[in-house]
Amino acid sequence: MKKEKLEQLLSEMTLEEKIGQLMQLTGDFYDGLQREMTGPLAQLGVTDDIMSFNGSVLGVSGAKDVIKVQKSYLEANRHQIPLLFMADIIHGYQTIFPIPLAIGCSWDLELAEKSAAVAAKEASVAGVHVTFAPMVDLVRDPRWGRVLESTGEDPYLNSEFARAFVRGFQGQDLTTDLTKVGACVKHFAAYGAPEGGRDYNTVNMSERQLRESYLPAYKAALDEGCQLVMTAFNTVDGIPATGNKWLMRQVLRQEWGFNGVLISDWGAVKELISHGNAENAKEAALKAIKAGVDIEMVTPCYIKYLKNLVVEGEVMEALIDEAVLRILALKDKLGLFENPYRDADVMKEKEVILCQEHRKAARELAENTCVLLKNDAVLPFNKNQKIALIGPFADSKDILGAWSWKGNQGDIISLAEGLKFKGVQLSLASGCEVESSSAVELAEAVTVAKKADVIVLALGESSAMSGEAKCRANIGLPQGQLELVKELKTIGKPMVVVLFNGRPLDLHGVIDQVDSVLESWFPGTEGGNALANLLLGEVNPSGKLTMSFPYAVGQIPVYYNHFSTGRPIITATDEYTSKYIDIPNEPLLPFGYGLSYTTFAYEDLQLSASKITVQDSLKITVKVSNTGLVAGAEIVQLYLRDVNAEVVRPLKELKDFQKVLLKPGVTKEITFTVTEDQLRYYHTDLTYTSDAGLFEVFVGTNSNDFLKDTFKLVK
Repeated sequence: MKKEKLEQLLSEMTLEEKIGQLMQLTGDFYDGLQREMTGPLAQLGVTDDIMSFNGSVLGVSGAKDVIKVQKSYLEANRHQIPLLFMADIIHGYQTIFPIPLAIGCSWDLELAEKSAAVAAKEASVAGVHVTFAPMVDLVRDPRWGRVLESTGEDPYLNSEFARAFVRGFQGQDLTTDLTKVGACVKHFAAYGAPEGGRDYNTVNMSERQLRESYLPAYKAALDEGCQLVMTAFNTVDGIPATGNKWLMRQVLRQEWGFNGVLISDWGAVKELISHGNAENAKEAALKAIKAGVDIEMVTPCYIKYLKNLVVEGEVMEALIDEAVLRILALKDKLGLFENPYRDADVMKEKEVILCQEHRKAARELAENTCVLLKNDAVLPFNKNQKIALIGPFADSKDILGAWSWKGNQGDIISLAEGLKFKGVQLSLASGCEVESSSAVELAEAVTVAKKADVIVLALGESSAMSGEAKCRANIGLPQGQLELVKELKTIGKPMVVVLFNGRPLDLHGVIDQVDSVLESWFPGTEGGNALANLLLGEVNPSGKLTMSFPYAVGQIPVYYNHFSTGRPIITATDEYTSKYIDIPNEPLLPFGYGLSYTTFAYEDLQLSASKITVQDSLKITVKVSNTGLVAGAEIVQLYLRDVNAEVVRPLKELKDFQKVLLKPGVTKEITFTVTEDQLRYYHTDLTYTSDAGLFEVFVGTNSNDFLKDTFKLVK
C-alpha cells in the first residue's frame, strides 16, 4: 500500500480509533478468544468498542487461535485494519535454542542468524507477526538475572550478533517472505547497567560511556533494518527512558533516522509515576507521547487520557497521527492489509514446528555454545567407561531457560537421555535438589559413584534462578550442590561438572575441586544430545566466553575492556596500587576464554607497516597451529589499544575475530585488516574521531593470552 493510501486511511479515522492503535492488550483480554469484557478489561476501563480498534495483541499464538481472534476483530473494525500479534520469541519458538548468552559464546554469526530464522519460521506459521528480540543490552554484572538474554560484555561483538539476529528474524523482505517476523530491538537504552545488578534499577553513566559502549548494538540492529524498538525500564541521565525525549526524539529519531515503531516495555508508561517523573497517569501519557512512544504496552494511560490531552491542547493531534502512521506502515510492510492472517496455518504448523531440520539446527548451535572451562585429561569419555551421572540436572528437563515461552517438557532431551542414546553405561542419582539437599540423597550418590569409573555432576541454576526479576547477590552454586561436590571428591574418582545456568557463576568450591568443567548454559531442546556428543568427543568444544566469570562477587562489575589507572599493579609487592588485598583484580575466567580437546599455538605476528595514515589499511597476520591430536575450531581474536588518546581508552578492545577449523599438525595464516575508522572513539566534545599516535595490537586465544605488537597512526 502506498503512503498516500495509508494517509487517506488515517484521515478517515476518528481520534478514538487512532488512539486505539496505540494500545497493546494481552491475550487474556480475549475471554475464550471472544471479544467479551473480562476482569482485566474492566480494570483498565477498556470497553468493547475500544477493543474493536485496539492496535496489537501480546502473547496470543497458535494458528487456530490467531485466526479466530483476527477474524473476530476484523468483523468489528470498520476500517478493516488488522491486529498485530506480538510475542517474546527470544531464542526459539517451540524448538528452543541455547540462551542468547550461550549463542554469543559460539562466536558464530551464521549459526546465530540461522537460529533466529528457525524461530521466525515457527512463530510466523503460528501467527506471530513481531518478536520482542533481539535484546542487545551490554552486560557487565552477572548478578543481574537478564544477562542470559544478552550476548555479553563487548560492544563490537554484541553489535555483530544484533545484526545476525535481525537478519535471521526479518530476512530480506518482510512483505513477500511470510516465514519472517518483524524484529524489535530492546531495551533502549542501557538497561543492562542497573546499579547493584538489580533489575529495573537506576542506570547512571556519562553520555560518552552511553555512546561508546551501550548504544552501538542498538544502532547496529537498526542499520540492519530492525522494524521496532522497545523502551527500557531504567532511567537515562536521570530521566526514565520511556519518557526521555532526548533519547527517543533526538538520538533515535533525528540522529539515527529511525522511523519505525517505538513500543514501551510492559507497563513502562505508567511506571513514570513510580519513578517520580510524572504525577499521575495523565502526565505519564503526556510525557511518553511527547518522547515519541508509539505503542503503550498493557497500561491504559494513552487510552484514558490522550483524547483529553488533545482536546485541552496539551498534545497536538499531529503527534498521534505520526505514531499511528508508523503502526499502519508496519502492518502494511507485513502484508496484513492484503492477508490479515499472513502465514498462520494449522496444517503447516504440524509440519514446521519442531521438525527434524530445526532440531538439528538447535543441536548444532548447542554444540558450538558450550565452553570447556577446565580439563585435566579426563574428557572426552569413551563409551566403555562406567559413568555415574549425579546431580539435580542429571535427568532434568529444566534446561531451556526463563524465556522459553512455548518450549514443552516432552520435547526436551535431557543429559541422561542424550548419554543413553549413545549406549553409555550409565547409573543415575540426584545427590541433591537444586536448592536443597538431604542425607538420603547424598548417601545414594556416594553409593552410585563408588561403582563408576567416572563421575559426572550435573549442577547449576534452575530456570527460576535467572531471568527477568531473578537477580542474585550470591552467584555461587547453592550450598547443597557444593556439599555434594565436596563429598564425592573424597571417593577419589575422576570428576566432571556440567553446568546449567543463565549467568557467569562464582565457581569456587567447584572448579578447584573437580577435573573438568563444561559450561553448557541453558542449552535448549536438544541440549542432552549436544552434550553427549561433546562429552564423548564426537564434537570438540569450541565455545569461548563472552562474559567474564568473576573471582568473587566483590569484584563486580569485572570485564576485560576496562581502563587502566594512574597506579596499575606492576609487581605483586607494590602496596599503593589499584588492587584488592584479599583477591586478585582479574576475573577467574576472562572474556574470550575457552578450552578444546586439542591445543593451539600462535606465532609469527606480523604487521604490514609500522605507520599508517587515515587512507591506509594495516594488514595483521598470525600463524595458528593445531598442536594436538584431534581436529578443532579455534576463535582467533584481535584486540587494539589506543595508548595516548585524548580520552582514556580501554586496555583492550575487541576489533575482529575469525573462527578457523584446523586438523592436527596443520598451520594456517590468519589475516586481519585494520583501518582508521576502527580507531575512532568519542572525544570530550562527543565527536567520533581518531587520534594520531601509538596503538598496541593483541592477537590471541583470549583477552589475556596473546601476541603483541605496535603501530602508529600518522595524521
